[in-house]
Amino acid sequence: MASMILALNAGSSSLKFALYEKRESLPLLLKGSIASLNANPRLRLSGREEPVRQRDLGVGPLDTGTAVEIAADEIRSVIGISRLETVGHRIVHGGRTFTSPVFLDDDVVEELRRLIPLAPIHQPQNLEIVERAKKLFPGAAQVGCFDTAFHAGRPAVARTYGLPRELSESGIQSYGFHGVSYAYISSELRKLYGPASGGKVIVAHLGSGASLCAMLDGKSVATTMGFSPLDGLVMSTRCGALDPGVILYLLLERGMRAEEVASLLYHRSGLLGISGITGDMQWLLESNSPEARGAVDAFVYRAGREIGSLAAALGGLDTFVFTAGIGENSSEIREKIVQSASWLGIKIDPERNARHERWIQARGSAVDVLVLPTDEEGSIVEEIVRSF
Repeated sequence: MASMILALNAGSSSLKFALYEKRESLPLLLKGSIASLNANPRLRLSGREEPVRQRDLGVGPLDTGTAVEIAADEIRSVIGISRLETVGHRIVHGGRTFTSPVFLDDDVVEELRRLIPLAPIHQPQNLEIVERAKKLFPGAAQVGCFDTAFHAGRPAVARTYGLPRELSESGIQSYGFHGVSYAYISSELRKLYGPASGGKVIVAHLGSGASLCAMLDGKSVATTMGFSPLDGLVMSTRCGALDPGVILYLLLERGMRAEEVASLLYHRSGLLGISGITGDMQWLLESNSPEARGAVDAFVYRAGREIGSLAAALGGLDTFVFTAGIGENSSEIREKIVQSASWLGIKIDPERNARHERWIQARGSAVDVLVLPTDEEGSIVEEIVRSF
């Protein structure tokens, strides 16, 4: 019987998991998610030949470790644990050291703990899941795949800040994130376009965390997130790009403590901060309040500006891709963002956009426009199979 590979993918408030047979075609056996860990968590499961099943998991918050145990119970109901050969983990930050999948032994995990200050929302959860998975699946190898790895090959000029050299050499540089998602989209573009992978491409990974990535021939050349997942676009509760002088002002003039500033920028800013209502894009789009409209406008404006920057880094634009929760599901946001970049000759067909078709560019558009669902779990498994 074929052995199995399990992918575990934790977000700031969710856990996704997928179980694959280790055969050439990597058939999917089970896919699941536990959403809204902070309140009213809900389990969603689908099998190879089974309809989608869902169930509520209570009203209170669910910690990440318990979520992994629930996932493990579902996996045990499908296969014997002895068949599980590898557990692949999405790790948000790999720093400068980890630029390809790696076995997560104690020394590697300890080195990854040192990167927690660079990704304080995600990295602790990622590593907690690794420790829990080691206990739940003791016979399986634990492998880390890193969000930062996809961007590691960018030119030095794209990774360097205007800081003294000794700081840059100590690791203060632009890393980029959402790399597991971008790697999957790159592989899909290669299937659609061949080796050129769509040529000069901008991919918009738009979810509660959001970023853009400029790719040339399927490889990252520039991206909006930098040293941490705070940079770039306005996000659900994260501020996005911010003048460093604001931080200095809050610390020196307002007397805020560093911990208070961190909480402000990670948890109380972005769409939530601008609207004063919520960080949920769908709710904001359905609201008639001027505060909600202002938050949506800020999201689109920042995306439009960053598209211009990335198009400049590429020297043009051939293909634009929307992915992740907002990118895949919000036709209104897609339309607004394309309008903001219309000077590039990009146009979408309103009817195809409303139907969420794969290809949504209008006749005469100078740029191909696609909606491609991302599959980070599939990307993790493919990386592991390629690497080991």
